[in-house]
Amino acid sequence: MIGKIHSFESFGTVDGPGIRFVIFMQGCPMRCKYCHNPDTWGTGGGMRYTAEEVAARALRYKSYISNGGGVTVSGGEPLLQSEFICELFRILKANGIHTAIDTSGIIFDKAQLDKLLAYTDLVLLDIKHIDDNEHKKLTGHSNKNVLEFARYLSEKGVDIWIRHVLVEGITDNDEYLHKLKSFIDGLPTVKKVEVLPYHNMGEVKYEKMNIAYPLKGCEPPSGERVENARKILTR
Repeated sequence: MIGKIHSFESFGTVDGPGIRFVIFMQGCPMRCKYCHNPDTWGTGGGMRYTAEEVAARALRYKSYISNGGGVTVSGGEPLLQSEFICELFRILKANGIHTAIDTSGIIFDKAQLDKLLAYTDLVLLDIKHIDDNEHKKLTGHSNKNVLEFARYLSEKGVDIWIRHVLVEGITDNDEYLHKLKSFIDGLPTVKKVEVLPYHNMGEVKYEKMNIAYPLKGCEPPSGERVENARKILTR
């Protein structure tokens, strides 16, 4: 089984519990305006690895990642390569490694997902926007699959961390935040909610790729607004 991979991070600390080996998959159907990895969008690029090769690479760090950490597959959108991740996670679980997927939930195929969940300990779910129309403006896609995906994970008893990027004028809106909180409250397996302040550090990548940066001039939210969002979503 061959996977298309954009890059690796050996000692990730923000992509799940503990110290993690992070695999960034190549390819994503979403075009989020605040995306800081436009170089992961195309499905034709990336480095080719077998699941065995990636597992061996991750297991070099077993002494670090096996003590409360693990392996996280991110992207791009990892569920574009669900079969590859399933094989990778099967190997990792046989070696006692905690596994996590960081996904937008935009791809929701129950048969494929059920196979993958058999080897998955945690799903980091990025809910881009709770309002469907605003989600379409922000990403180019409806959020219906995303919300159905979230409900299905919870029904299956899968641990979930919700991640939500706070962007001035887009998601930094109390009405939307309360609506998102109401949705999260209906998911009994949510273990954590993370508010991620928007940043424009990816703008330089857009310039190098000759792509217009959609949020040019947008400033990161203030500390007060970030704290406001955290109070609403985590109380």
